[in-house]
Amino acid sequence: MIRGSVRYIAFRALLPLVAVRTAAGAQETPQARRVDSLFAEHTRGLQPGLALAVVRDGKVLITRGYGYANLEHRVQITPSTVFDVASVSKQFAGLAVAMLVNEGRVKLSDDIRKYIPELAKLERPVTIDHLVHHTSGYRDWPGTLSLAGWRFDDVIAFDQIRTMAYNQRTLNFVPGAEYTYSNTGYNLLTEMIARVRGKTFRQWTDENLFRPLGMTNSHFHDDHTMVVPNRATGYARRPDGTYSSVTNNLMALGSSSLYSTVEDMARWVMNFDDPKVGGAAAMSLTRTRGTLNDGSTIPYAFGVSHGEYRGQPTISHSGGWASFATYVLHFPQQRFGVVVFSNGGGINPSRAAFNLADIYLGEALGAPAAPAANAIATAATVDVAPAVLDRYAGLYRLGPGWYVRIRRDGSMLRTQASREPEWPMSARSDTSFWVASYNAPMTFQTVAGRPVQLSYRGRQHAKLEEPKPPSQAQLRELTGEYFSEELDTRYIVALGDSGLVMRHRRHGTIRLTHQWKDDFSGSMWFTRSVEFQRDPRGRVTGFSVFIDERSRDIRFAKRS
Repeated sequence: MIRGSVRYIAFRALLPLVAVRTAAGAQETPQARRVDSLFAEHTRGLQPGLALAVVRDGKVLITRGYGYANLEHRVQITPSTVFDVASVSKQFAGLAVAMLVNEGRVKLSDDIRKYIPELAKLERPVTIDHLVHHTSGYRDWPGTLSLAGWRFDDVIAFDQIRTMAYNQRTLNFVPGAEYTYSNTGYNLLTEMIARVRGKTFRQWTDENLFRPLGMTNSHFHDDHTMVVPNRATGYARRPDGTYSSVTNNLMALGSSSLYSTVEDMARWVMNFDDPKVGGAAAMSLTRTRGTLNDGSTIPYAFGVSHGEYRGQPTISHSGGWASFATYVLHFPQQRFGVVVFSNGGGINPSRAAFNLADIYLGEALGAPAAPAANAIATAATVDVAPAVLDRYAGLYRLGPGWYVRIRRDGSMLRTQASREPEWPMSARSDTSFWVASYNAPMTFQTVAGRPVQLSYRGRQHAKLEEPKPPSQAQLRELTGEYFSEELDTRYIVALGDSGLVMRHRRHGTIRLTHQWKDDFSGSMWFTRSVEFQRDPRGRVTGFSVFIDERSRDIRFAKRS
């Protein structure tokens, strides 16, 4: 392995510097030279890279390409290279919805089942407004399809995502109760748009968005076998420094799967300031923040998010899929925009976009905000009696499959959360401790006769009784066949040599680790919590899977 790494490094050293690719006739300015210097590291050797565009007042200031679009054939990135822009796609679906609303074809208050009756009738309706602002409660398809047996290198077709959504019988939360990002919601919006327009989403966007704007190298990718000229490949970095190509057969129309170039996306961003496509009313609607049931507003609008940078309002959205990482940033008051697309290599496109804003806007921006000081973080460390530390030590449940164990180590405490390393806790008082690795404090409250309460990020968590390892007989109770009607998939829970396991025809064997009571965590990322359910008599009736905040409480019934 060491020899292989040396050979790779030597090979890279023999390669010439990669020339910067830019648009024909582009002016070389002091700002352009600063841009080239900023991304110079991506011009050295055979590595993936990025493309960028900067626009202001309806003009393109600069386009650039650095690195390679295809390592196998040594094809360099140019401003005309086609990238999968991932979730940046959502703003196109958002404008399509706003145009329908502006035309009176749909209302934001409409139940989505009015247009897609195949969806299950739920206790409370999910509206178009809920979907466009990620407040619907629909489970996110990346997690749910993974639990159902898909892998990310499979063909993931739009109809598979749609069918998954049709079979949901419950939601993550009451519609409108919270903001939780859901790609599934935007896929449903895409289906609604296609039905109301009477055309496929790709046809309609080609005719009404891309062609009018001259975005001739952009399309929603609805055919994974299609040959796409100038298409970049996504690459993941291996531990030894080499790269592996990442398979991308996704067709998640509306939430993702827009293929475009920075040249085309520059035209899109300039349309924000002078909306030739969509119109001023629809464009204004796409900047409307969501409102939750309690009346509070959220930063998210119709596929974009409101923010602020150096005292100036911003509109932005990021994307990430199959090692592609993308970012579109707009400063409406300055009529200024930045587009950054990358195909791997650890590039942070949002940081790059703000660095570009610094270069081109300069004094038009306010002073960089100083990091807010945290009183607990900056307070002096104090000594706490060992008896007090022992009182706090123990197990706390922060959420499904998410536990934190705190232990005393001499004169200090240490904390270890599920699937994370152990970190030191610095005492700031008898009750408050700063955890630098969490960038947050943990505080404790003790009340006579009650368990110790841990406060973390605004929530209280009671100290749990130490769990006893389940006996073989108790584990055997949990074995059997479990089936999900919603996902049309089954798992076999069995006792293996190292304990309880789940077996699936595609995922193979998933190890289960006991957490607390009937809650186990699985060895695959989509099995953060597998909590077995019992009836009033204590008999096991099924289990519930908590994948993440986007995909919660997926029920499997015990069949045998």
